[in-house]
Amino acid sequence: MTLWRCHRAVMSGMVLGLLVNSLCLTGCENSAGSLAEPALQPVIDQVSASSSPGPPLLVEAPADAPSGMVWIPGGTFQMGTEDAKHPDESPAHPVSLDGFWMDATEVTNRQFQEFVDATGYVTTAEKAPKAEDIAAQVPGLDINSIPAENLVPGSICFNPRFDPAKLRKDYALWPYQVWKYEKGANWRHPEGESSSIAERMDHPVVHVSWDDAMAYCEWKGHRLPTEAEWEYAARGGHSGWEFPWGNERNPAGKWLNNIWQGSFPEENRNEDGFIQTAPVKSFPPNDYGLYDLSGNVWEWCYDWYRPDYYAQSPERNPFGPAESLDPQEPSIPKRVQRGGSFMCSDTYCIGYRVAARMKGDVQSGTFHCGFRTVLTPAMQAKQIARR
Repeated sequence: MTLWRCHRAVMSGMVLGLLVNSLCLTGCENSAGSLAEPALQPVIDQVSASSSPGPPLLVEAPADAPSGMVWIPGGTFQMGTEDAKHPDESPAHPVSLDGFWMDATEVTNRQFQEFVDATGYVTTAEKAPKAEDIAAQVPGLDINSIPAENLVPGSICFNPRFDPAKLRKDYALWPYQVWKYEKGANWRHPEGESSSIAERMDHPVVHVSWDDAMAYCEWKGHRLPTEAEWEYAARGGHSGWEFPWGNERNPAGKWLNNIWQGSFPEENRNEDGFIQTAPVKSFPPNDYGLYDLSGNVWEWCYDWYRPDYYAQSPERNPFGPAESLDPQEPSIPKRVQRGGSFMCSDTYCIGYRVAARMKGDVQSGTFHCGFRTVLTPAMQAKQIARR
């Protein structure tokens, strides 16, 4: 297993795995690492997508962009890669999309605070996990083996106090050694109860599950981008680029994204100036005017994750498969995440490429995952009609 696949396997079920570890349950590592990979079955159904040509693509914006959003003109692009190192990014295939508006930045703490103030919403990380939810995703787990006193609100953070002398990288779930389930960590307290976002209101919100992101979208009248919309927008109208700005990671020696510089997890040289999240717009936008599509925080997408979906995807406006399947953790439903984060390094995770795919447990939030939203003209028209 490559470091990239290893990272993705750990990230996808991270909250569940670390919570189980924190509950001192035995045998978890071996059982998780030895799961048989089920045969992938063809995707039978698609959601709100069409393979037929249909009407001409919507290219021109029908109205001015809503505040904080930019218009992404409709068009056709080549999605994915043919790189054998990243099999779920293949086959590269044509995708045609109607135009849409997208948030220029990741949703910030300030914006999420407005949502919470208006609705009283409580995020996943602010609620105590339920033993039955954990047991449902860990085959054979005895629900009575989970101590009630350990079922406390929290989320996943990096553990800077890991012991380098004991660090092993010779098994699939080795990154569990450098992550921790932090009691009291949530979007208001990114590193735990003693931390605060008071000086980080313009940073992307983190510790949000897919459900949390969807709740924000519903309040806003927007939705999460599809995986195809996200990659198309990230490419900025350019074909074949590896990054939102081109094919060179550090043009003219400059860092254009917030990632990890050095060997993960032993050394972060912090050459980009940010150890954790950066304020949005800290780096130049791509040619569509979108910021932080590479690094900073992972971003939730609408789609269920399947590694074989690209071979089944319709060409026009694909919304992903009808159901999730991660062969490494088949019992855990996953949604797609894109863009990489400040934890990505070229020795551990290269998720900051425009074609790179990640998947996440829908019930999990982490301290390096956020989201942005999109709005279509049809959605906008419905909003206007309701007024």
